[in-house]
Amino acid sequence: QVQLVESGGGLVQAGGSLRLSCTASGRTSSRLTMGWFRQAPGKEREFVTSITWTGGTYSADSVKGRFTISRDNAKNTVYLQMNSLKPEDTAVYYCAGGGSIYASPSPLQYNYWGQGTQVTVSS
Repeated sequence: QVQLVESGGGLVQAGGSLRLSCTASGRTSSRLTMGWFRQAPGKEREFVTSITWTGGTYSADSVKGRFTISRDNAKNTVYLQMNSLKPEDTAVYYCAGGGSIYASPSPLQYNYWGQGTQVTVSS
């Protein structure tokens, strides 16, 4: 089993930046593809961005050019740098890990999920 813990959420004004972190523990020898998803109130969970063990990435169009995913395999940690934040980015952000070799946008490809961290962007 793998446990994922997110941190770094908070309240920020529109145009500001935040960096989320997700640290894995447990069977971290697994070469997991890691992803970030988000869920706003009253909406379904949606894909944000993902990264493979070797650094390949894939992002949703809504965050391209603003959000950057990266990982430090030695620290078992993945990061989400969020710049130029908009009120519509407000959501609970979830870190996820899965065994796909691709940076998949499908939540079905992820077996492990964190508890989520709230990001609120004020206008």
